[in-house]
Amino acid sequence: MLTVQLPTHEYQIIIEKGSLSAIGAWTASLWKPQKIAIITDETVDALYGSTVLTQLKEQGFEVTKFAVPAGETSKSLANTERIYEHLAENQFTRSDGILALGGGVIGDLAGFAAATYMRGIHFLQVPTTLLAQVDSSIGGKTGVNTKNAKNLVGAFWQPDGVLIDPDTLNTLEPRRVREGIAEIVKSAAIADRHLWELLSGLKDEQELLEQAVTIITACLEIKRKVVEEDELDNGIRLILNFGHTIGHAIENTAGYGVVSHGEAVAIGMVQINRVAEEKGLTPKQTTQQLIELLKKFGLPISYEQWNEETLYQALTHDKKTRGTAIKIILLDEIGKAKIVPTDIEEMKDYLKRS
Repeated sequence: MLTVQLPTHEYQIIIEKGSLSAIGAWTASLWKPQKIAIITDETVDALYGSTVLTQLKEQGFEVTKFAVPAGETSKSLANTERIYEHLAENQFTRSDGILALGGGVIGDLAGFAAATYMRGIHFLQVPTTLLAQVDSSIGGKTGVNTKNAKNLVGAFWQPDGVLIDPDTLNTLEPRRVREGIAEIVKSAAIADRHLWELLSGLKDEQELLEQAVTIITACLEIKRKVVEEDELDNGIRLILNFGHTIGHAIENTAGYGVVSHGEAVAIGMVQINRVAEEKGLTPKQTTQQLIELLKKFGLPISYEQWNEETLYQALTHDKKTRGTAIKIILLDEIGKAKIVPTDIEEMKDYLKRS
């Protein structure tokens, strides 16, 4: 168990196999009897929706459920409005709450709805994918995509608790497992040499899943530290964006869902690190080490439909851009990252293929 301690809010993260079977009691330990809307997607709903709903009802909660189609395209303002309508029709007030049951898309969408409905209602995160368990379920970032950029509209809204059951990973298709591994590799690259060495010693995804609790805990320990130091993402928390600036541009230009978030981050890490090596800003061989680790876990390192101009236009809409500058994340070495303010024009260099 980890505890996130912020100036105005504190919450615990449970990381335990089989913990989903006690979700009713866990929720009752955090919330008084109230209305709860389970926000989920259709795939996760079929697997866990009825179990979670029944458990919550058994604890005396008044429960509704709202499911959207699975996939990145569901992270939209249109679906946010549908959630608002669902909450209003069921007479939710500021004393009620939302429980996000699913992956990163659901966590972001449900969290944004919780942050903005009646200017904020209670919120719990129950991530069921590796990507959400190692990264997006903690830290309070919520948001939806627009046609211009990923996560362009959003809010910071911390959950009251996070429940992680690694057993849910057993139902993920291999591509979704690999997507989460990209964020694990990112975490190791920016802040944990020991985790990098652990990953380097693993044979494949199956061996990684066998050590899920250890690896998830290591990733969340990194994120907990930077979130506590920089809740609103203005300083050190930016290191979590390694690979994301280019990755988000790839996701947007490919069409959301064509290239997954994790795949785009993998490609983005390799691309930005390769150019940084050429510029002498990152030690030689770090790109090769990244490539070897990503390829071992079946992740892509390049993108066939690469178009520098299209990607540059998408990149200028990235929320990390400030005026004519953007802060990019580079590696001082494996296990240590740095923030490098960069003129937006220079980003054209980082989009050039070798």
